[in-house]
Amino acid sequence: MKRIVGISVNHIKLYAYHGCEPQERTVGCEFYVSISAQVEVEASAWQYDQLEGTADYSRFVSIAKREMAVPSNLLEHVAARIAAAILEECPTVMKVSVTIDKENPPLGVTCQGVSIKFEQTR
Repeated sequence: MKRIVGISVNHIKLYAYHGCEPQERTVGCEFYVSISAQVEVEASAWQYDQLEGTADYSRFVSIAKREMAVPSNLLEHVAARIAAAILEECPTVMKVSVTIDKENPPLGVTCQGVSIKFEQTR
């Protein structure tokens, strides 16, 4: 029997330089990254209280920080890199969802921001 647990890290606040407009790549802005993962946990995690049988969510944060530091035109590209790295570096993760919220995008209107959501399965 497989045992699946959902692990989420919500609204990791990071300053980064993503966007297609030159000022976005020069000035940057605040972003919020949320990561949700479906993790197949081993007995060692739930029965014996051991981190080795699950996924370490601090690793999710490290991956998000690393990938957000690489400027990209599209948030979809950044989210796909984060998802791929989590699947590569965290073998117990079966499915990952990455949401990136961008504050104050240059749209010529006042809005709370834009967001994208990217999902990938093993």
